[in-house]
Amino acid sequence: MHAPFAAAAGRTASPATARRINDRLALQLLQSEGELTAGQLARLTGLSRPTVADLVDRLQGAGLIAVVGESGARRRGPNARLYGIVADRAHLLGLDLRTRSLTVAVADLLGRVRAERTVPFGPFGTPGADDASAAPGPPDTATALATALAAVDGTLAEAGATGPHTLAIGAPGLVDPATGRLGGTAPAWHDALIGALRDRRAGTVLLENEVNLAALAEQRDGAARDRDTFVLLWLGHGTGAAVVLDGALRRGASGGAGEIGFLPVPGTGRLPSATGCAGGFHALAGAAAIARLAAEHGRRLRPGALPEHTDAPPAEALVRDAVAAGGAAAPFLDALAARIALGAAGVCAVLDPGCVVLGGEIGRAGGDPLAARVAGHLARLSPLRTDVRAGTVGGRAVLRGAVLAARDAAQNELFGGAG
Repeated sequence: MHAPFAAAAGRTASPATARRINDRLALQLLQSEGELTAGQLARLTGLSRPTVADLVDRLQGAGLIAVVGESGARRRGPNARLYGIVADRAHLLGLDLRTRSLTVAVADLLGRVRAERTVPFGPFGTPGADDASAAPGPPDTATALATALAAVDGTLAEAGATGPHTLAIGAPGLVDPATGRLGGTAPAWHDALIGALRDRRAGTVLLENEVNLAALAEQRDGAARDRDTFVLLWLGHGTGAAVVLDGALRRGASGGAGEIGFLPVPGTGRLPSATGCAGGFHALAGAAAIARLAAEHGRRLRPGALPEHTDAPPAEALVRDAVAAGGAAAPFLDALAARIALGAAGVCAVLDPGCVVLGGEIGRAGGDPLAARVAGHLARLSPLRTDVRAGTVGGRAVLRGAVLAARDAAQNELFGGAG
């Protein structure tokens, strides 16, 4: 099970490099296996006991591990000491930016969430507004920014953190790999908040497309845990895709890999353009198009089906109700699945990912019943065997991905320099 650890530890390296490798191996084991004694570390890494004793001293001195107990009620002494990672050595901040809401999570160095809160915004950027009529006038970026920063500070305080070591932000739109700036038509308060957090210089700030972070969450904790190569097909207000090949997220030359909304597909009556995806896959599988498809099949939104203060599109409730309705809604779900399969077929023809995960609010609402229907249609369109799965991380996929991205970055810095 742990042969790769032992093999890596035995490679020829300079003393300093060997110490860094050994320290990182020990830290990775303490994260994956939990609390361990020095003897258990020696057995799992293949290192000698004196070498393990030295690395334990180093890691304790660096404040990365500590004695957390003893193994066995009757055992005492140095050999019985259990060591664990000091989770509070660094705090991480994950943010999920939506058009009308912000969700913040503070986690420890192991990625365990210590505090979380969601702040709703009205459609014009005004916190708490229920609809446009309740918030007349232009977007109030200053108010939205102040409220967002207060949410960040309040969540940090709730978690007992003075400041974050690393921040990861998930947002809709393209992230330019050259400038690190957010593109697209996101609300002005998104850019304002990202800039304000960078200006604080309180920690490393990572900015990533929301769909890419959702894919990271599904890869680590969800439906794609057994896959090195897969595509996450995002079905929400709009459409998108995240591409993971050989275990690595692929963003493309300009950060635009996965802009599947622009994919030309039959059934739209027109072609997309460089300035709009109205004639592309978005026109078939975006939330507005799904709502129209539901109406064509006599499906209507139930009163109260949408909770207050939510960014979820009405199409989510329509799909969720259709799944619950069973056979009565089968024609609508089949028609929707046929549309989704067109986009999936285009992805499969180019990438052959072997697995497509349906994410986003609508993919989550459709669950396994929708995924099975998409798989059936896709099998008739493509000769490439492709597993279609519903995402399993749930409504916090982007936030979970942000926490995981922040954890990776923090651990790379802290664990890499431990020796």
